[in-house]
Order: sequence, then C-alpha cells, then structure tokens
Amino acid sequence: MIVRFGFVAMSMILENASPSRTMTFANFSKLNDREAGLRKIERIAEENLRSTLRVMKHANAHDIHMYRFSSKLIPLSTHNELADWDPFPALKPAMKEIGDFAKKTGMRTSFHPDHFCVFSTNRPDVLVNSERDLEYHIRMLEAMELPETSKCNIHMGGAYGDKKLSAERFVQQFGALSERHKQRVTLENDDKTFDVRETLAAAEAVGVPMVLDIHHHAVNSGDITMDELSAGLWPRIARTWSIEEQRLGLEAGELPPKIHASSPKSLSDPRGHADYLEPEPLLQFLRSVASATPRIDCMLEAKQKDASLLKLMEDIKEIAASGNGIRFLDGSTIEIEP
Repeated sequence: MIVRFGFVAMSMILENASPSRTMTFANFSKLNDREAGLRKIERIAEENLRSTLRVMKHANAHDIHMYRFSSKLIPLSTHNELADWDPFPALKPAMKEIGDFAKKTGMRTSFHPDHFCVFSTNRPDVLVNSERDLEYHIRMLEAMELPETSKCNIHMGGAYGDKKLSAERFVQQFGALSERHKQRVTLENDDKTFDVRETLAAAEAVGVPMVLDIHHHAVNSGDITMDELSAGLWPRIARTWSIEEQRLGLEAGELPPKIHASSPKSLSDPRGHADYLEPEPLLQFLRSVASATPRIDCMLEAKQKDASLLKLMEDIKEIAASGNGIRFLDGSTIEIEP
C-alpha cells in the first residue's frame, strides 16, 4: 500500500507566508470609503493567495503531494453586510495561478469549511448560511479551475437533542443541494456526535466519499472495535471513493481514499490536536488495511503543520530502519507491505 502525507494551510517553517491575513468587519466599518475598503480587502486576499502559492511550492520541494487550503483566503467574503460584493473577478488571475501549479505538480488539494457549515441543523437561517459558506468554497475551487477531485470536507453537524432525527435531516437537507454542490463534498466523522458508522451511512445515502478521521474515531468510537473499523467499515469507506472514481471517469487508484490523522493534545484534552504526531497508532491502522487498499492519502492535522509532517517522516524512517516492512518512495510517500 502506498501512503502519501499532506498538511493544512500554514507553514511553520517559512516566514511571512500566512495565507490567512484578515480584516475584521469592525475595522472595515470604520473606513469612510466603502469601495476603497473593498479594494483593500481584495489586496489582502491577493497577499493570501501569493502566500498560498509560496507554501505550495515549498511543499512540492519537500515531495509533499497533498495540501489543504486555508478557508480564510478572502476576508469577510461571506459576511451578510457584503453580500453585494463579488471579489472573484479581481482575484481570478491569482487563483488560476494556484490551480495551474496544483495541476502541473499533481498536488491533491482540498478545503475544510469550518464547523458552522452544518446540514443537520434545525434552524433555517443556519442552513442558509451553511449553503452560502459551501458556495464560497466551491467558487474558489472553480476560480482555481481545479477539477472535481478537489473537495470540500465537512462534518454532519450537531445532534440537536435527537441524533437519529438530525441524521435524517442531514440526508434530506444536504440531498436537496444541487449536483454542483454535492459533487464537491466529502463527509468526515466527528469527535463528539456522529461516529464512523453513522457518518458512513449518511455518506452512502447522499452519494459522497467519506474521509475517516482516526483521531476523531479514537475519542468518539461508539461501540466500534478496531477490528470492525478495519475489516468491516473500512472496505465500505474505500468503496465510496471507488464509486467517486467511476463517476469522474478515473482509473482505479487515481483518487485514493483520504484519512485524517492527529494525536491527542493531552490526557486532559484528548480531543485537542497535539503539535506533533505519534507514529505508531497511525501505522497500526495503516497496516490493518494495507492488504485491502492499494493507496491512501493521509492529511496530518497536527498543530505544527509542515514541521510535524517532516518530523513524522523522520520518525517513520527510524521505524523503517528496523525492518518493519516500510519503504520510502520519496520525501513524504511510503510503501507499507501488507
């Protein structure tokens, strides 16, 4: 099984390369000239996009083939008071440059809208805002001219006092979205409410791939054992990706299943993400599915971003030196023997 690793948004190694510079609406409101204020936001967004491209080039130099964009590339883009503002025409050239680089290098890219993007909600206003937030992320991918292999990963949302009813509401409300929206989405199990089995059932019902977060599973496993996860549920998760490959007309293995990995911050805060990643729990899972899965892409969600990925590669090299059936293919890609 071949495993590639990626990181999220920020570089902890590069200086002055934040892709998430912002402006608050309070500061925007203090400006006397609204149009000048909008141009200022667009300049900040252009800086974020230039930093994004710089981070992607840095990743590519380290053989890193996965990257998640910051959701904060365009400040205030979904604010209700700026609903009449369309920043995309001004930002299109910078966005296309990012997309061109991703396509040239074969870098797998994605977004992860924040926890306010919830389709299990029982509030119409929250549903409207969730649709708007998803639309914003999809428009960015489209402006980058990235294909539908570049996804927006979301959670189902809250239980709102009745988890079964909320799951049904997710299927209904998400299922009512246009195909353009649904075809850009993956669904991930969360660390508090919907476990792997429940999230997988929803993903199958609405016809989108599922992203398995193994840290979330560790703190919200329900009654799912590791054997059931690897032998029973994982083949179904992998099949959601196979179905997506077929829908997109891709060859088998062109869009590998994606997982998320991180380590608990502490015993007192098991849901929080640590700075770095403990390799053994991740390798244990990867070995458990290696015989049934040709390829997996693993997004690290450790707080130290690219630095944590490079440290994980060094840790795995030490483990591989002991003859554990692990071989390095490049700086961030390994092969694990079944």
